[in-house]
Amino acid sequence: MNPKALAGVNVVAFELAQAGPMTTSFLAAYGAKVIRIESQKHLDWHRQVGPFLGDINNPDRSCCFLHANPGKMSVTLNLKHERAKSIIRRIIAWADVVVDSFAGGAVDRLGLGYGDLVKIRPDIIMLSSDAYGHSGPFAGTPSYGVPLTALSGLPHITGAPDQMPQFPGFAITDFIVPRTNVLAIVSALDYRRKTGKGQYIDASQFECTIPLLTPVILELEVNGVDAGRIGNRSRYGAPHGVYRCRGEDRWCAISVFTEQEWQSFCEAIGNAALASEPKFASMAARLQNQDDLDRIIERWTLSRSPEEVMVTLQNAGIACGVLQTGHDLANDPQLKYDNFYHKIDHPDVGGFSYSGMPVQLSRTPYEMSRAPALGEHNEIVCRTVVGLSDDEFVELLGQEVFE
Repeated sequence: MNPKALAGVNVVAFELAQAGPMTTSFLAAYGAKVIRIESQKHLDWHRQVGPFLGDINNPDRSCCFLHANPGKMSVTLNLKHERAKSIIRRIIAWADVVVDSFAGGAVDRLGLGYGDLVKIRPDIIMLSSDAYGHSGPFAGTPSYGVPLTALSGLPHITGAPDQMPQFPGFAITDFIVPRTNVLAIVSALDYRRKTGKGQYIDASQFECTIPLLTPVILELEVNGVDAGRIGNRSRYGAPHGVYRCRGEDRWCAISVFTEQEWQSFCEAIGNAALASEPKFASMAARLQNQDDLDRIIERWTLSRSPEEVMVTLQNAGIACGVLQTGHDLANDPQLKYDNFYHKIDHPDVGGFSYSGMPVQLSRTPYEMSRAPALGEHNEIVCRTVVGLSDDEFVELLGQEVFE
């Protein structure tokens, strides 16, 4: 059997919440060994928030933490303790990559900035995934996904024209940043393989999100138009929106952009004559009369389930998709076919379903394993990585080094 794509890559993670943990979980799924440094006294926010499995408030039972941290080892250290500093330096010497997503400057104050790490291992690769990066007027400013999403401009174009700006329901930056981080880390590993040299990666979570707004930026640059909120509609296609279907809170999204698609759409809904009506006969006309067009379409969709609408229109070559709920996603036939969800036993919580990786490598498939309990790997890491004896470990345990 071929080794995993990132087998032999050792990673140390100083991370919180979502963006950093997802970065290192991606690396772990493809074969990297990841040691996450935690604290018993200063818990990751995700260990503190629910939902908790069984409604039992316990840092090892947080679904948020479990979801974001599969495949890692957890070591708890009081990094302000002198003996802990000695341990972390030896773990750094073992590492190829260090990922830091603490608030700006925190690792530097602990004596674990890039300048400190290269003294321990000259070819180390360090990625700092800060809110705004480590230079410029916002450098070092703490932030979270919601303010970063606001700064990206995304809420400005999300929602109906008569609504206040809308957020997408979660901190979208946290799910974009990890993919960019992984690309940067793999690139740096390839560079080190060629040159023997490590490097520092200054990653701005804010700037990772800006490309989502490329159409808006281009609209302003080319046409001088500052895009606003237009709901589910498009300036370039009609019909284009979300339509109510049969059932409670059931919807389907439909997008039509070309005249050929429009003809096919009208035939698929059993109303071929609609295509030639003057107020719908061209894209320009349809864009001008979207309210009337949407009412006609919704009369058709309301008598059908969203699945029926989707299949009917997709068979006619029309882009159409059910607006899926969490229940729908858990039972999605495509995700089931790809074995996207992995239910893995955890000693404290039983079976827990983890989302898989969106990329399948034919020769080096990814592998999921469970998230760690808090401080679960203190002893094994201290023995196998740090090289402590049993007596030394017990001594440090008594000194509250593993807080």
